[in-house]
Amino acid sequence: MKLEENPHALDSNIPIERVQIGVRMEKRMLKVLKALAEYFDISLGDLLEGMTLHAFDNKTPFSKETLQRIEQLKEVYGMDYDVSVSHQFTEHSSSTVERKTNSKE
Repeated sequence: MKLEENPHALDSNIPIERVQIGVRMEKRMLKVLKALAEYFDISLGDLLEGMTLHAFDNKTPFSKETLQRIEQLKEVYGMDYDVSVSHQFTEHSSSTVERKTNSKE
């Protein structure tokens, strides 16, 4: 099973240039994404590109079966939240505490 694909995209090659990026993500979410990429036998970057293209077109990238698999993976990796908390994350790491402490000096 693969991400929903556009059959017309297979007819042509679109030249692209990929770049390395540094992105920070919530740890449990990243574990779910990596496991999902492994499930599809694709790279994490390919999974994120596919999800992003679908989101930009206001379409879901996943079938019902895949959404069920995602729920299973969320349970396995303890991702016990959903989109309703997307703007409520608060990072509690030692580096965050250090930055706050140093900025007050």
